[in-house]
Amino acid sequence: MEIRIILENKKQFLDLLLLADEDEDMIDKYLEQGDMFALYDDDLRSICVVTQEDADIYEIKNLATYERYQGQGYARTLVKYIFECYKNKCKTMFVGTGDSPATILFYEGCGFKISHRVKNFFIDNYKYPIFEDGVQLTDMVYLKIDL
Repeated sequence: MEIRIILENKKQFLDLLLLADEDEDMIDKYLEQGDMFALYDDDLRSICVVTQEDADIYEIKNLATYERYQGQGYARTLVKYIFECYKNKCKTMFVGTGDSPATILFYEGCGFKISHRVKNFFIDNYKYPIFEDGVQLTDMVYLKIDL
């Protein structure tokens, strides 16, 4: 297993990025300013984009694993790697996600705790309705961890 930092041609990973954020325009808002990490196990399995939000606050903006590799620990391995990379320059790491029990449970399993929510985020910021597990997402749920 290998994790690579991606410094250029980040859009080549768009198919995977779109699994976590279905709107390319939204991805474009953070992709170039963010640090991108790609996890390979023979081939590409997972991707993560992290942005600096304040002097010592960072946010995971996109974390995605190809569906055929989900449930095998790749995303969790990538999150642990991110924690190690940022522990000396980051006080708090946030992640925002839809109000989906499975996704929230995943992040809580990584050590995140629910921080706050932004009402109607997905309705106000996306061109079309976003669904997860058959349920329309409305609020953005933010979770955080102190590193």
